[in-house]
Amino acid sequence: MSSSPADLVRQFHLAVGLDARSTPTEIPAPLAAHRGELLAEEAAEVAEVSVSGPLDKLAHELADVVYVAYGTALVHGIDLDAVIAEIHRSNMTKVGPDGQVARRADGKVLKGEHYEAPDVSAVLRRQGWADA
Repeated sequence: MSSSPADLVRQFHLAVGLDARSTPTEIPAPLAAHRGELLAEEAAEVAEVSVSGPLDKLAHELADVVYVAYGTALVHGIDLDAVIAEIHRSNMTKVGPDGQVARRADGKVLKGEHYEAPDVSAVLRRQGWADA
């Protein structure tokens, strides 16, 4: 059995009768709102335990966020692994040729002069999305 989050979530969705599309598509507004609510609920749980712990609870809540995010992508027919790969490609351009990065005061890595924005639309088009 695969341990890929995308494969695991697809297996769950199919087992319990949830939507599992294979081509990127818009979904009905009530379903989209429901998926957004699920994500917000999970993110709030992460925010709560990230300060108070314990670590095993934080790990659980982080995994729940990822699981629900992959489920939301699946409901929309989005290959999230491919989108993450494009975001990663873009993020790596934040590292300058000299290996240095610009940081905000709180440590967040900023976009430098060599930054290339992700082209998520192109990734979705390769998955069969016909954007308007």
